[in-house]
Amino acid sequence: MVEYIIKRLILAFFTLLAILLVSYVLLRLAPGDPTRSSMFGSDSAGSALDASKGALARNTAMREKLNLDKPVLVGFWLWLKEVARGDFGTSASVDPGRPVTELILDRLPVTVSLNVWAVLLTYLLAVPLGVYAAVHADSWFDRGSAFLLFLLYSLPVMWVALLLQSTLCDGGKWPLFPLKGLTPANEDALSTWQLQWEILRHYMLPVLCLTYANFAGLSRYARNGMLEVIHSDYIRTARAKGESETVIIWKHAFRNALITLITLFGGLLPTLVAGSLLVEYIFNIPGMGTLSLLALSSRDYPLQMALFAFTGMLTLGGIFLSDMLYLAADPRIKLHTK
Repeated sequence: MVEYIIKRLILAFFTLLAILLVSYVLLRLAPGDPTRSSMFGSDSAGSALDASKGALARNTAMREKLNLDKPVLVGFWLWLKEVARGDFGTSASVDPGRPVTELILDRLPVTVSLNVWAVLLTYLLAVPLGVYAAVHADSWFDRGSAFLLFLLYSLPVMWVALLLQSTLCDGGKWPLFPLKGLTPANEDALSTWQLQWEILRHYMLPVLCLTYANFAGLSRYARNGMLEVIHSDYIRTARAKGESETVIIWKHAFRNALITLITLFGGLLPTLVAGSLLVEYIFNIPGMGTLSLLALSSRDYPLQMALFAFTGMLTLGGIFLSDMLYLAADPRIKLHTK
């Protein structure tokens, strides 16, 4: 068991290293950099700087600080050495001079809270629905839910978010929810219960936008996994022994069907974080998504690389966690320790 975990951690480390190398190379090859952005006095076409000697000196110093005057691989190696010491650098343009780790930690709780609720709702709704559809396969419920779920899965997140915002938020046809943010502006004047209700209203639409597509896909995986299991020989044997249908479905069949859902969990978190970029931007939520857009638009290399590192670790961490859960859940796997 320990040997397997060590091998997985080593593989994850080199995978993360490859992700960061490719990300850095693509950033350096892309046109423009922080010293040529509009914040440093260049024109919109990115041509030669039309600035004073002081501005040119600052730009030169910035290029040297970000190692943009060095070859790509050398620049990546110097950045990696700083990261190994726990220093991801300071922001070049979003919040100049501020450590990028502080910027990320300020926005991280917002994105985490949105995605935790989205994951919980996805599994709490998708799994029972998928199990029920499998048990009642080819019924009107199974066929109707399949149609509705495929319809939900095909709807783009941006379109749904804008539609909900234009119809159900303040200023829309039915102003039931706030237009932006996650907290009310007058929270100091509200009682505890009023504040909790207002926060809930702020969370509803963003969490809904993050949940519906993954819920639709996961419920079909749960249904297909259960459908394959309940026709197995050991399920027929359990029925022949006279066990109740509830015990057969949830004790015997569901545990094996759960393996598929655990495997999908590794890719669910990165998908939600990527989706939160659009949702946070549309609903004006100060999270990791809006921070990523700011870093991208201003060519903030240190912040972009830190965000790539965070996303890569999140992806690999989710895959590693799903592997560990897979080992615990699958009764067919036996790991022998020496």
